[in-house]
Amino acid sequence: MSLSLEQVRQVARLARIELTDADAEATQAKLNGIFGLIEQMQAVDTTGVEPMSHPQDVATRLRDDAVSETDRREAFQRVAPQTENGLYLVPKVIE
Repeated sequence: MSLSLEQVRQVARLARIELTDADAEATQAKLNGIFGLIEQMQAVDTTGVEPMSHPQDVATRLRDDAVSETDRREAFQRVAPQTENGLYLVPKVIE
């Protein structure tokens, strides 16, 4: 697949991007290069290849889920301008 210069200009117009003739030609070359790479990748036979979530076979290191800070909710609620039933009250901003 390759794009014509007119298709590049159409995409630029739809995206509201102003392109000079030189920019359009450069963009066309870059996009056609990208499409060429995609065609090469699609041509590779991947039958029997299992999909992977990561290119390397590594395990994620996990840490213990432990509380590392004390509960300071009451202290924060005391200095808040307005609270009710443990919730912070804020001015209404959307009508």
